[in-house]
Amino acid sequence: MRRHMRRVYNLSYRFTSNRQEAEDLSQEVFLRIYRTLGSYRSVNGQFTTWLSSVTRNLLIDHYRRTRRDRITDSIEDSMPHLEQKESASRRPDDQALASELSSQVQGALAKLSPELREAVILRDLQGLDYREIQQVLSVPEGTVKSRINRGRIELARLLEQIGVRPE
Repeated sequence: MRRHMRRVYNLSYRFTSNRQEAEDLSQEVFLRIYRTLGSYRSVNGQFTTWLSSVTRNLLIDHYRRTRRDRITDSIEDSMPHLEQKESASRRPDDQALASELSSQVQGALAKLSPELREAVILRDLQGLDYREIQQVLSVPEGTVKSRINRGRIELARLLEQIGVRPE
């Protein structure tokens, strides 16, 4: 759990944009892993790929359960939460800029369709290769590449609309 908690939490946070939900979902993932560990077979892929699949499936279930609830979310719940990052080597103004950028990227990710968002998150934020993503999403490799490409283009367009440009 200690080895993989960060991966699961980051994936959950990127999908939910909510720290508390991501923590709760991460706990649920590890409970599900504990219950189904006997079904993991190393010949079918790496453990991290299986872990990502379990996490993704739980996130999809959560998305379906909460779809109706999102319409009636309060304004406070829908406001973006800034990630708190502590570092002795960062200056406060650099830390504030990084937090603002992280918030903007998170907001833009939330506007992507679930299919594009999960492909971009798995590739660019989780670092999975195309084959691993293909296994996690259960779609052909060409579909994976297409979703990543379309997701990156759409993400760049959304970020450019709010004035974020690559340096």
